[in-house]
Parts: sequence; C-alpha cells; structure tokens
Amino acid sequence: MGSTGRSHSLEIILVLVLCATGANGRGAVGDAVADSLSSVGGTLPHFLQEPEDAYIIKNNPIKLRCRATPALQIFFKCNGEWVHQNQHTSQEYMDQNTGLKIREVTINVTRQQVEDFHGPEDYWCLCVAWSHLGTSKSRKATVRIAYLRKNFEQDPQGKEVPLKGMIVLHCRPPEGVPMAEVEWLKNEELVSSLKDDNIDTRADHNLIINEARLSDSANYTCLASNIVAKRRSATATVVVFVNGGWSLWTEWSPCSVNCGRGVQKRSRTCTNPAPLNGGAFCEGMSVQKITCNAVCPVDGVWEEWAEWTMCSAQCERQRWRECNAPPPRHRGKMCEGDAHSTENCTDGLCSQNGKLMHDLKPQSMESSIDVALYSGLSAGVIAVVVLIVAITLYRKSQSEYGVDVIDSSALAGGFQSFNFKTTRQGNPLLLNSSMQPDITVGQTYSSPICFHDSIDKELFDPLPEKLKVQSSFMVSLGVADRAEYHVKAHPESIHDTLHPNYSTVDGKKSIVTGNGPHTPGKAHVKTSAVFGHLGGRLVIPNAGVSLLVPHGATAEDTSWEMYMLINQGESSAQSEEKCEILLGPEITYGPPGLNLSYPVAMTIAHCAEVSTENWNIKLKRQTKDNKWEEMMSVDDESTSCYCLMDSHSCHLLLDQPGCYALVGEPVTDSAVKRLRIAVFGSMEVSSMDYSLRVHCVDDTPHAFQGVVTAETSRGGRLLEEPKTLFFKGNCLSLQVSIQDIPQFLWSIKPFTTCQEFSFSQVWYTNQQPVHCAFTLQRHNAATTQLSCKISVRQVKGHEQILQVYTSLAESEKETVPFFMQADCTVTSQAGAKAFKIPLSIRQRICTTFDTANAKGKDWQLLAQKLHIQRNLSYFTKQQSPSAVILSLWEARHQDSGDLDSLASALEEIGKIHCKNLPQSPTEKDPVFSF
Repeated sequence: MGSTGRSHSLEIILVLVLCATGANGRGAVGDAVADSLSSVGGTLPHFLQEPEDAYIIKNNPIKLRCRATPALQIFFKCNGEWVHQNQHTSQEYMDQNTGLKIREVTINVTRQQVEDFHGPEDYWCLCVAWSHLGTSKSRKATVRIAYLRKNFEQDPQGKEVPLKGMIVLHCRPPEGVPMAEVEWLKNEELVSSLKDDNIDTRADHNLIINEARLSDSANYTCLASNIVAKRRSATATVVVFVNGGWSLWTEWSPCSVNCGRGVQKRSRTCTNPAPLNGGAFCEGMSVQKITCNAVCPVDGVWEEWAEWTMCSAQCERQRWRECNAPPPRHRGKMCEGDAHSTENCTDGLCSQNGKLMHDLKPQSMESSIDVALYSGLSAGVIAVVVLIVAITLYRKSQSEYGVDVIDSSALAGGFQSFNFKTTRQGNPLLLNSSMQPDITVGQTYSSPICFHDSIDKELFDPLPEKLKVQSSFMVSLGVADRAEYHVKAHPESIHDTLHPNYSTVDGKKSIVTGNGPHTPGKAHVKTSAVFGHLGGRLVIPNAGVSLLVPHGATAEDTSWEMYMLINQGESSAQSEEKCEILLGPEITYGPPGLNLSYPVAMTIAHCAEVSTENWNIKLKRQTKDNKWEEMMSVDDESTSCYCLMDSHSCHLLLDQPGCYALVGEPVTDSAVKRLRIAVFGSMEVSSMDYSLRVHCVDDTPHAFQGVVTAETSRGGRLLEEPKTLFFKGNCLSLQVSIQDIPQFLWSIKPFTTCQEFSFSQVWYTNQQPVHCAFTLQRHNAATTQLSCKISVRQVKGHEQILQVYTSLAESEKETVPFFMQADCTVTSQAGAKAFKIPLSIRQRICTTFDTANAKGKDWQLLAQKLHIQRNLSYFTKQQSPSAVILSLWEARHQDSGDLDSLASALEEIGKIHCKNLPQSPTEKDPVFSF
C-alpha cells in the first residue's frame, strides 16, 4: 500500500510540474517528463480522434481536435512548443459502451499564427495524452493557408480539325493550395455528365477527342476549382470541318442538236459530302463536255398510188399507197395525208338492183349546174369583201391620227413605265473554242422612281392631239368631256403632261434644275424644290426614295422650299443588343417648322422579306437631342403616323418634318434579309492579273448605287446580272467561293478560293458593305477570255451562282445596272404634273367619299377596295380622309403609269351601290352611273 501511494503521489507531482513548465514555456523540461512517463510500463492512452490537416480560408480560424481514452490530460504541441493551457478547450464524458472516460481537447489556429511562423516546414500540431500508465503522441497535422491564383498557367486554344481527326486541348490550372481540380465544359455543360466514350479527360488536365465528329464542334472551357474559389479559362472554339467531295457523274445528256455535230454534257456536284464549316470546296470541273454526231432525221415520203381496184357492187373503187419512199427514220416525220383513197366509179350513175336509173339523170344534171352557179357567185362576193377590207386597213395605217387613243395613261401626268430588254452577248467557252455558251440573259426592268429627261420626247410624239379616255371611271365621274376640252383648248398641256421636267411658276415656264448626271462621290443624296398650294413630288434618283406633297397641304398664299436627304455614315437608330438593323436609308425631310394641312407621303425602299411572324418592324424618329424614339410598330395602331409595307417599299404618312428610319428586329431565326449580289471585274496594274470583286449589299437601290459609284471610279465592269440572296437571321456565316477556273489558262493564289464572313458582318451590311476580291493570273498574255463561277451561300441556307463569261479585250461594256442610267436627272415636279390623278377627279372623289351616307359610300369603303384595311383610326382624324387615302395610293403606284387599279375599285363600289338603288326612276346617283 505504501508503494502504491507513493507512485500516485509521484504522478500528481509530475503533472503539476508539466503544467508549470507548460505555463513557463520550458519545453525541454516537459519533454523530459513526458519521456520519463512513457517509460512506465502498462497500457498507454489510445487516440479515438487525431488532429487532421486543415486549410485556413480567408481569415477564418480552424479547429484542431483530439480525443483519447484513458487520459488524465491532453495537451497540443505546435511547431515543437507546448500550447498554453488557456488556449485549450477540454471536456470529459463517459463512453456508454466501454464505460471508459473519454477526454476531448480542441484548440483554434488563426491565419496570423500561420503567417507568423517561419520554419523549414509547414505549420504543424500534434496531441500528447497522459494516463497513470504513461503518455501517447498523435500524428502531426499541418495547417496551411488556402488560395487559388486568377490566371491559368496555360489556356486551351481553339482548333479547326477535319472530320475524324484527333483533338487535344491543353489546360494547366492556376497555382493554388490545395491543388485545383479541373473539369471541362462543352457549351456550358459538364463533359463528365455527357458520358461520351469518345472524349477522354486525363489526369494531366488535358481533354482529348479521339475521333472528331460534327457534334464535337463547340465552345470548350477549362474549369479549375478548390475550397477557396473557381476559375474559368478562356473559351476555346473547336470547329470540325468537312471538305467537299464530288458526287458521281450524271448520265451524259442527249446530243444538243438533232442533226449533225453537237455537244453532250454531264455534271457532278460538290455534295458527297458538301463542304461544311469552312471546309474546302471540291477541286476540278463540275461539268464535262464531249462532242457528238447526231444522225439526221429522215422524213417519210409516199410511194406512188397503186392501181384502182375493180368497181364494186356499191359503185366504188379503191387504191392504196405506203410511206416507204423512204420510210421515216431517226425521229423523222410520218407522211402527211391519207394512205387509202375511195371514189365513185360511175360518175354518180350508180345502179340499184342491177338497173340504171335513167329517170334521175336530168335532175342530177340540173343540181350540178345550180351548185356551180352559186359557188361562182359566192367566190365573187368574198373577193370583193376582202378587197374592201384590205383598202380600209391600208388607209388607216397611212393616217397619222386616224384612230382614237383609248388609254387612261393620258391622265398619268407623265409618270410612264417603260420596259428595257437587254441581252448580254456570250463569249466562247475556254474548254471548247468551237462552242458558244448559251448565256444570253434577258430581264425586263420597270423604270425606277425618277422623271425621265426630254430626250424621251420621241416616245410621245405619235400621240394625237385629241385624246378620248373612254373608261367607265372617267364617264362615271362626268369629267371625260372636260378632259377632252382641256386638250383641245390648251394643246401645250399635252406637252407639259408628257414632259415632266417642266414646271409652271408665277405663270411662266421654267426648267426645274436637277442635281445633274451621276458622278462619283456622295452627290445625289439631297434634293429640294419650292412647293405651293398645288403640291408636288421630290425624288432622290437611284435611291428608291421619294416624297409626295399632296395638293392643299400648304396654304394658297404660301410656298415652302422643301428638301429631302439621305443621312450618310454610321447609324445610331439600330440597337445591336436587340439585333436590330436598318432596313433602308435614314431619310430627313424639312424644313423644320413646316406647317402642313395634310400629311406627306414618303416612300423608302427596304430589304426585308416582310413577315409579321418573323419580323418586328418599327419606325423611329430622331429627337432634338439626337436620340431615337420609336414612333410606331408596323403592326400597331397609331394616330401620329401611318406605315404601309409592300414587298420592296415602305410608304409612310408623316405630319412632322424630321429624320426617320425603318428598323427591323428579327423575332425568329427565319427572319430573312435580302442581299443583292453582284460581281465586277477589271484589269490590275500588272497586265497579267485580272481582279474579280464580289459585292454583297442590302437589296435597296441606294445601297447598290454606292457599289456602282465605287466600281465606276475604278473602271470595274459588271460581269453578270445582279442576283438576290435570302439571308436568314440564324447567326450562320456567309461563304463566297470561286469555282471552275480553267487551271491550264489561269491560276489563283492558293487557299484563297473560298472566303467566309461572319454573321454580324453580313447582318449589319448597312454599316460596312461586304465585299471580297479574287485575283487571277493568266499563264499566257494571249489568253483573252475567262469563264468561272462565283458561289455565294449562307451556311445551311440559300445559295446563288454568278456565272462569269468575259473577254479581257472587251473595251465597252455597261458598268451599271440598266435601271441606274444617268438620264434619271430630274428630281422634282410641282403642280398637277406630279400626280397621276387629275385634280378635278381627285376633288370629286373626296367630295363623294368624305361624307358618310346611308348608301354606304364613305372613305372606309374606298380604303377597303384599295386594300388599306388596318390602322383606319389614323384617317379618322384627318381633315379629308379620302384625300389622304389617295395620296397613299399615289405613293404606292408611282412606278406604274395607269389608273386601272383605282378605276377598278371605283367601278366595283358603283356596282355594289347599284344593287341597293331604289326602283324609283326619279332617284339617281349624282356621281356614279356605271
């Protein structure tokens, strides 16, 4: 008992000594005591929980925890020094299973403690547990400050790889503690979640695609993360492209001629597979030609007739012939005529029952004489009638004014429509100089919005001095006689009507001065004229833009010098955030402060394929502080302005002067914008080089006129009819390539046969028109001809082929489209000559329809028949709704030179009214009497 008591007392003393040494920081003494205790035999304390490695995140301290049994005391030792007892948190509880006492101790380690430690290794701590049998030490736990750098040591790089090629994307994450884990995103979706065996993410953080597929084209991002933060690398765009491959040749076509030497052709397409995602186009010719000799057809010819057969009992005899001299061969024609012939063999004296009918012979002879007599008389009468008709037609053709002109175009005020037919002469094909390609291109163009010069006088000279316009429209309005009298009493008015470059001011004739012929530069973007009470029209040549000032818009005693101009430079009306684009040029008309009684009608050409399902088209107006405000959406109701969309033009009714823009926002990917595609060519400085330039601009006259101006200044020639490409707003790019170049005559710089433009470059062509150039070099100076194809296509969309056949020796060729000629010089008309509807007829229509009546003939019915069926509330607030409707009709039909549509609408209204007229003969319609 004495020895046991002494050992227990010794243990208490050692513990007190240990605590004292820990408080004084004398670690060497504590270690010696611990070592002496460890030498005591028996069961040592057992650790149920040892301290674990930990990371300090930002400024948050961490806890280190120890649990041991049996243990009288547990102390932490950090970096070789005992932790003060005051920094320990200790608790003791009984284990319900074993009945042993368990002691648990925790300490806090702060960021400042770790930063202040400067040792050869990381900051560390361990636990020392005491029992009456001895001591035990736990494992060392390291404490580190966690972080993750911002910049990757290596970002993945974008690649373009062929189909079935291998893709390797490298990624080295930023430095961090603990080390960052790496994941890969494919179009913002975790690659690990795709469960794709073709994609391998290795331990070295790289991403490997063993065999590229089209579906692997995507944006890839390396994602690094640890307990502190996440970091994203730069996005690497992977494009899997497909090089084009030729399809099989088609069968040879039939010989091009039916007789003699001709040509057979066969073709193949670059669709096996088609080039995709910038893949190379097929090399070689898409068309092969060989000569052929077609056997000429031989038409059949009749043989001589065979002998007549014997006379039959029916008093007939027969004969035959065959088509064998020669027979038809090689698609020759069969003989024309009958192969069998039958005739009476008794001259009409046919026998019945074997007896001749002699009593009928006198009657038969008399009948024959009568037939001959009547036939002669009929022939004579016919000859006399034919002679009389021939003489009459001859005299009429020799008379200058022998017939009346029945045509409502006499009322058109000089706005006539002319058709020009143009043909392009082909050049011989380079592959076979004996062959002439069929490249004659013919297309009819209607004249643009412009007034033709007086050089067109001979087009109108044959018109007679007396014009009778006998349409039901004129008769019903009771002004036909008045129009005829006006022509008789004022013969000079015919000249004024047919020559719109004259206007009358203050009772005197003066020539309205235009801007002159077209010259390069930024001319012809502004036009102006003085308009009074009679109104008039302004036109910017070759721009698809016009302004109609209606009759009565200004007071009788006032005149305004009005102007209209196209704003040049980059536009701020469109918002790229909403993918908005300008559908036509920005137009300003003025002057400011203009006071009008009726709205003006402005026409602007646009480039949208109009569809309410795919487009949200808006009209915007520039405010005084140069900001843009939305006036209306085309589909909305508005009383401040009116907008009517046609397939290629927008017609606006505006009350206030200012700057206006037509803006389109695509609602779906199917929204289509029209592009005009044209190819020009010219010789380069080196006589051996030839430049082909392809332009893609908005399909509006103004946009294309800029191309014409630029090409004219550098001597470019239009090599093919401009074509229209339908470009969808689906974010897919545009590709321009040159094909079928005769490689034995011409060469092109490698890797330049295909050029690609991003979607944004093409979608916003109003800011910077898209164009590209191909430079060809001929091998021999004797080569004077060039043939090739220009393909312009949207990826997965519409394609146009421009076929080029040109001769380098050609000295004269049109350099502008047929509707962009320099004779379109007169930019304004004042007074009645500016309108198709004569003033007297216009006033009578307004008087009839402006007042609603029981018969239902009011302006709303007029609008319905003229296909104006929406936003009728705008016309309600007008002083004369019918006058505004007629102004809109004038704007829509300024290119056509007749009044047929208006006359037809009025006739239809008259017919509807006639069905409802009362039966009383005393009640009559004062205007309509169709």
